[in-house]
Amino acid sequence: MSSLTAIRQASVRVVLGATLLLSGFLAASGGVSAQVQAPGANLELEQLTWTELRDRIAAGSETVLVPIGGTEQNGPHIALGKHNLRAQVLAGQIAQALGHALVAPVLAYVPEGAIEPPAGHMRFAGTVSVPEAAFEALLESVARSFKRHGFREVVFLGDHGGYQKNLQHVADKLNREWHAGAASSPCRVHALVDYYRAAQDGHAKLLQARGFSAAEIGSHAGLADTALTLATAPSLVRRDQLARAAKAGEREGVRGDPRAASAELGQIGVDRIVQVSVAAIRERIQAR
Repeated sequence: MSSLTAIRQASVRVVLGATLLLSGFLAASGGVSAQVQAPGANLELEQLTWTELRDRIAAGSETVLVPIGGTEQNGPHIALGKHNLRAQVLAGQIAQALGHALVAPVLAYVPEGAIEPPAGHMRFAGTVSVPEAAFEALLESVARSFKRHGFREVVFLGDHGGYQKNLQHVADKLNREWHAGAASSPCRVHALVDYYRAAQDGHAKLLQARGFSAAEIGSHAGLADTALTLATAPSLVRRDQLARAAKAGEREGVRGDPRAASAELGQIGVDRIVQVSVAAIRERIQAR
């Protein structure tokens, strides 16, 4: 063996030894945990095989985020899938920050009001509405499925305001059932209203602090809504329609003025939503 080869092999042994010592130290000090997924690990259930998911749960990934969107009109300048893509992107960022969570497929069909005669968003082409009873039955079955597979925390992330009460109703029902008597289950369901409040009130306050008026910020397809979409799913925004949307207003499904919207203004909302949601989920888990 040449002296150069011997030096190289010795260097490898030193590096490997140092790596093992560092890993052991971090694991002992809490810096590395079986619950923390490797950087770049796929967090979406529909991208995993069943055996991969089984192993993730067994290794400590026991929290599943259920992003809930909605297929509805968003004025002439934002595509119908705004809530769905936004919820998926935000859920992924929340899961990454938590370090032990996975993301379920987005629920895209939600209550949007009467179909015949049409009311609310149903007056505009493309909106899809389902009865509240059907929606709650779907949520319940989703939660029961994840409980069966070993998840301990099922978190509903609702990106739309109209069904927040339905999320809470299902969570309350299942938690009462699962935590009653001797057969109490470790699984819990959370209707994370903190997520929606951060997306609505929290983001609006941040925009107001930057000098934007409540009339501009709006409540649907206005400045806040459009900015959040630019930060999470920019391909859904038709920039050449912003002026038209501001002029048409409620006649074309817009409540607010989206003309000043930017990805930067949306990102401050994204950061707020992720921060608030992660803190709320951690608090609920620690409160066990």
